[in-house]
Amino acid sequence: MTFTSPHHPDSPSPQHCPVVVVGAGPAGLTVGNVLRAAGVACVVLETGTREFIEQRPRAGIVEEWAVRALQRRGLAGNLLERAQRHTQCEFRFGGDRYRFLYGELTGRHHFVYPQPLLVTDLVHEYADVRGGDIRFGVRDVRLHDLDSDRPSVSYLDPETGRRQLLHCDFVAGCDGARGVTRTALPADRARVARHDYGIGWLALLAEAPPSSDCVLFGVHPRGFAGHMARSPEVTRYYLQCPPGDDPGNWPHDRVWTELRQRLGAAGVPPLTEGRLIEKRVLDMHDYVVEPMAYGRLFLAGDAAHLVAPIAAKGMNLALHDAFLLGDALVDHLTKNDDRGLDDYSEACLRRVWDYQEFSHWLSEVYHGAATGDPFRAGTTLARLRRLFTSPVAAAAFAEQYLGTAAHH
Repeated sequence: MTFTSPHHPDSPSPQHCPVVVVGAGPAGLTVGNVLRAAGVACVVLETGTREFIEQRPRAGIVEEWAVRALQRRGLAGNLLERAQRHTQCEFRFGGDRYRFLYGELTGRHHFVYPQPLLVTDLVHEYADVRGGDIRFGVRDVRLHDLDSDRPSVSYLDPETGRRQLLHCDFVAGCDGARGVTRTALPADRARVARHDYGIGWLALLAEAPPSSDCVLFGVHPRGFAGHMARSPEVTRYYLQCPPGDDPGNWPHDRVWTELRQRLGAAGVPPLTEGRLIEKRVLDMHDYVVEPMAYGRLFLAGDAAHLVAPIAAKGMNLALHDAFLLGDALVDHLTKNDDRGLDDYSEACLRRVWDYQEFSHWLSEVYHGAATGDPFRAGTTLARLRRLFTSPVAAAAFAEQYLGTAAHH
């Protein structure tokens, strides 16, 4: 499929293409790559620069099913070569350490591959290898006539300042939580379910090697702490804090004192400290948009749902949406098969709600001990003890942690 350029009085350079993808994160770039691989033309619009999206710090846990799906589409070469493979995690509570060997239990594992690296791979494949059209630095993106069979997207060209108009058959809304596509759904046609946990996480990047060979979860009366390797030289840490807290309240010494306390356990070596190169506070909240479609607009990734980083599910959900949406658009545009588009929202939301429920459950495990409520602290410890004494509970946790439930 190719572009056509009919005359249109509203645009100095009108164009038509089958799909306009708004947003060049993991979801948008994956959709674009799926379309290009099938010979379907599309345009990806992105407000940031290429350098910005390739360096923007984001999550790094990719579930094995998602990696295999990327691999089948020729999008996982660097990931498979460079990513770390994790087969276990460790909980620390009550002064002791407890290893959870989910690799031995299930035969599955996680990949640790920071999102900026995956985005770099995806944009290279889309733009440089598959010749995809991607336009960076666009401004004031607007969506038009979404409930018609002739939708369009307009934007301000960053070089000329002139408004450009793209006619299309479909719009893929992949521009995240603050993007324009989510707000394009009429209030009477979509429900937004929200949940606020009432807690914050201080997200930290330390210029220091990881202090463990696996992910650490510290469940402590002073608050949750987390340790996740990002590279041999950089480690991601999290500290529970009040929502809206000022990162300036957390100088170097206070951060490392709290990390040592909350991740402390008998017999463990001390944390390897280093310079803090990032400090920001994340307020823990979720939302889900239902349905994830309106007219010719289909949402994917954080434009449709936000899951707090409690269970490291966000990038995995974005990829799941993108695989389904890309394949469904290809089926419609090349085979006139509408089944994938008709079922898209429902198929995505099954996994979305399952991951939201797990995140909600895990939040109580992480944060219950720090509430000051003896009842919640007691039930938190009961859940943790069950995880390490009941094979059934361990298997259920591993299924949710790895995202391997068959009903997805």
